Amino acid sequence: MDQLIEFAGNNSLMVIAFVAVAGMLVFSEISRASRGYKEITTTEAVRLINNEDAAIVDVSNQDVFRKAHIAGAWNLPMEQLKNSGADIEKLKQRPIIVVCKTGNTAHQAAASLLKQGYAKVSLLRGGMAQWLSDHLPVKTS
Repeated sequence: MDQLIEFAGNNSLMVIAFVAVAGMLVFSEISRASRGYKEITTTEAVRLINNEDAAIVDVSNQDVFRKAHIAGAWNLPMEQLKNSGADIEKLKQRPIIVVCKTGNTAHQAAASLLKQGYAKVSLLRGGMAQWLSDHLPVKTS
């Protein structure tokens, strides 16, 4: 214990940096847990699609969606998500997996769906880039 105190006294900047990084990690994990939706891997997404009839909502723009998307995915770009109407209303009772090109835009979409009353919302970590990297099947249109 004396050595730890001596180390901290001799390396105060390192200790301050460590405490700051640890604090940011704790904040990040608390923030992630309180979002209401979870990030899932491609393996978990395939399981949800196959076993729980999950709906895939791809929030990419139409050009990106046409190049490659998960079979059966709904293309609902972010700007249309809030005014989607009855089309997506059918999905309220099903698990929903939100996807975009890299996974960044999907965070906003998942939060928006939660605000609209969708309870079972997940986000595909890494988006379509990860799906393609894992060599999972895609459809083009």
